[in-house]
Amino acid sequence: MKPESGQLYGGRYKLISRIAIGGMGEVWQAQDEVILRDVAIKILKQEYMGDPGFLERFRTEARHAAMVNHEGIANVFDYGEDGGSAYLVMELVPGESLARILEIEKSLSGERVLDIIAQTGRALYQAHQAGLVHRDVKPGNLLITPDGHLKITDFGIARVADQVGLTATGQVMGTVQYLAPEQATGKPATPSTDIYSLGIVAYEALAGKRPFTGDSQMEIAMAQINKTPPALPETVDPRIANLVMSCLAKKPNQRPESALALAKRAESLMNSAPRQTAATQLIQQAPPVTDRTAVIELAPDTNPTQKPPVVWPWFVLVGALAATAISVVVAIIVTSMQPALPTWSQQPYPSSSGGTASPSASGVPVVVLLAEVEGKNVAQVSADLSAKGLLVTAVAGELVPADDPRVMTVYQASPLGTLAAGSEIVITYYVADNTVTEEPTPTDTPSPTATQ
Repeated sequence: MKPESGQLYGGRYKLISRIAIGGMGEVWQAQDEVILRDVAIKILKQEYMGDPGFLERFRTEARHAAMVNHEGIANVFDYGEDGGSAYLVMELVPGESLARILEIEKSLSGERVLDIIAQTGRALYQAHQAGLVHRDVKPGNLLITPDGHLKITDFGIARVADQVGLTATGQVMGTVQYLAPEQATGKPATPSTDIYSLGIVAYEALAGKRPFTGDSQMEIAMAQINKTPPALPETVDPRIANLVMSCLAKKPNQRPESALALAKRAESLMNSAPRQTAATQLIQQAPPVTDRTAVIELAPDTNPTQKPPVVWPWFVLVGALAATAISVVVAIIVTSMQPALPTWSQQPYPSSSGGTASPSASGVPVVVLLAEVEGKNVAQVSADLSAKGLLVTAVAGELVPADDPRVMTVYQASPLGTLAAGSEIVITYYVADNTVTEEPTPTDTPSPTATQ
């Protein structure tokens, strides 16, 4: 029967108003007449009722979804079949879908996107631990309550729909704009599949548009398989951009190792932003000492009263000049004996072009692979890439314990592949959690730039 207001399903769920219409059916607000609770009820389209195999898989997935108990997943209360229709009774979540929010606001701040990644990642991990892969993570399935809590809906449904393939009219099941490459090529979905889809969601929320578009579903699917997503806007913090791009790796084993790991990285970036720790600092290639001299502008005197000139004894001036001369000579000797190291910049958000390409670069394209830079010291990687003619921006990323061997080693680079000489590349490295209070030694890590 066709769903209409006032109809009763299962002898207890009275339809009140329709919330949405999707590819698989309709979602209605209903009232449980037994316990007087408002619920959401999803009623499947009639075309799915003629496939006994599909119905059995749907029942199984409904049972599995009901077993997942997490604050970030909309609860499943009941399943039933009535009047030739199958339905699923779920928690009615107040608020708006992320799709509706993006329709209104177009794009979101980096902090809000990190929060969405963190909440969704933790909820997905709980489902993955229960053996469930969502397969249809998209803004329309992410509900955000008025107090900012996120809940994922439609668990257990997308998996079954994906197994159906084509409908009688030839409509492809699934949301191709958020489809992982392995899904598009017919390979089994894994937890990494959901991570890719979440990456597409995050990209869209930051850029205000999806990374892959086309005139047909097939064209978009082929783009998911073959094309590299365009760079995010320069206004996006490179650390956040790197995190999102890591989710969009074509190969599942190159994405974050789990949804929980992804959530923790997002939380680390969220926690580091307001603290102004080393995780918000930028490393750049230090220019040669002989090329330029740093100038520090002194703050203007706030007291307009004329001060008498200070007369220094002649022996003090001579001593100061001698000490200065000795310091300059020592600095030149030390600098000539050591390779140039990056210096800290106190910019809260890195600029799009940090390093300086080697003047000896020949213009030959440079191939950059993650395996060649991952785990290596950031200063060495930065120097090597600059010597090849790339503009390097090294960005402090995830915080790790101070005694962790990964401190100051690279774990992400973007973009990868074949790059033209003079191209910009961003490398991200691990930072010791106590670097904000410890002054790094010149031989191991860059020294903070003195500020007046």
